[in-house]
Amino acid sequence: MIVHGLYGSGRNWSVIAKRLAAQAHVITVDLRNHGHSPHTDTHSYLDLADDLNDLISRLGGPVHIVGHSMGGKATMALALTQPAQIDRMIVADIAPVTYTHSQLPFIHAMKSVDLSQVTRRSDAESQLAALGIEPALCSFFTQSLDIKEQKWRLNLDTLEAEMDKIMSFPELQGHFDQPVLFLTGAQSDYVLPEHRAQIKAFFPQSRFAKLTGAGHWLHSDKPREFETAVSTFFMLNKTAP
Repeated sequence: MIVHGLYGSGRNWSVIAKRLAAQAHVITVDLRNHGHSPHTDTHSYLDLADDLNDLISRLGGPVHIVGHSMGGKATMALALTQPAQIDRMIVADIAPVTYTHSQLPFIHAMKSVDLSQVTRRSDAESQLAALGIEPALCSFFTQSLDIKEQKWRLNLDTLEAEMDKIMSFPELQGHFDQPVLFLTGAQSDYVLPEHRAQIKAFFPQSRFAKLTGAGHWLHSDKPREFETAVSTFFMLNKTAP
């Protein structure tokens, strides 16, 4: 199971999912307030963990799970509250800590797009670029744009209201004793040496690896290397039917 990050969707992971599908049954999810999933008034990590728990229960879990960024925090919350649902876990470029930077400027930029003037994704990308958003993020954000309906598939109002929760991590107890790989981009500063004590307290079987030449979006920067790390850690070449 692959769990996307903030402003993303399962669609962002389609290429990697298709390649991994040669070795295992792969499911990509749309978290609440993203993609085609329901919009709600809340967006806490316990909410996301409950959603994932419900889905895995319906699928007859447990699962191997990959979570990137916000999705990584959601999977960590799931592991600490419903550990039986996960066999192994990869947390991609995030730590179970509170971050001080804000993602609100991106919400404000998306809200500023005049959707009545958008007939193709490039129209929205041009408007975002005029607001100072870098090209790669313009392309990423507009993947969550419903051109036909002229609306965002992101629940921008709730994400804005819940941003403090998104940037933090819930106060949870206990630990998850199964193997966990904290896979980071070598050029990213999201997982720092000072975070390791907290990581080890929650996840005593955790290991750490970096992808050279990758930043926070490590699966986009180095997709083949990311795919190899996932396959190796989950031992897919040994367990696939």
